[in-house]
Amino acid sequence: MAAPSQIALPLAPGADGQAHRIIVGSANRKAVDALADPLAWPYRTAILTGPPRSGKSLLARWFELAGKGAIIDGADTIDETELFHRWNRAQEEGEALLLVAKDEAWDIALPDLRSRLGAALHIGIGQPDDAMLAELIELHAARHGLALGEGALTYLVPRVTRSFAEIERVVAAIDRLSLERKAPPTMGIWRDALEAVQGPEQARLL
Repeated sequence: MAAPSQIALPLAPGADGQAHRIIVGSANRKAVDALADPLAWPYRTAILTGPPRSGKSLLARWFELAGKGAIIDGADTIDETELFHRWNRAQEEGEALLLVAKDEAWDIALPDLRSRLGAALHIGIGQPDDAMLAELIELHAARHGLALGEGALTYLVPRVTRSFAEIERVVAAIDRLSLERKAPPTMGIWRDALEAVQGPEQARLL
């Protein structure tokens, strides 16, 4: 398995002053590869799905900023007739179109749209492996300006749930507890953050 890497987006820094970055690893490497080559997509259309906080919108922005094609984020929430018209317009203009949706189980009622999108390339983001999980923890810690402390990844990686949203919440909890206690993060804070986010059973996995 290839080691995680990063994509830097040419966007204005976020509210934390940090540049927007995407960790590329086990969960999304195939998606990144597919987004890099829209000419290979059936009808030059792809649908990107994945779990919450997995970077779908950031990947879509990277795709758009790289000049690969147009994007429709939240495609599963807009009017289906409008979406069908926008698909037709992209086809007429020969433009690749990336649709971002919450769930693979997107129930499309409009028959014409359902048949068109059924032929599109479906790109999914999965769960991070340990290497990617460690990179994500470090990324979120950097966004908080947080030094996790020696041994943090060794402790956290086997215990944190393999969920993009959960990883983010755990790091936020570590930051909050460290500030509340006016102490740098140590095992006690790591353990309490896991318990606060994932429940007390996690604190007993020693």
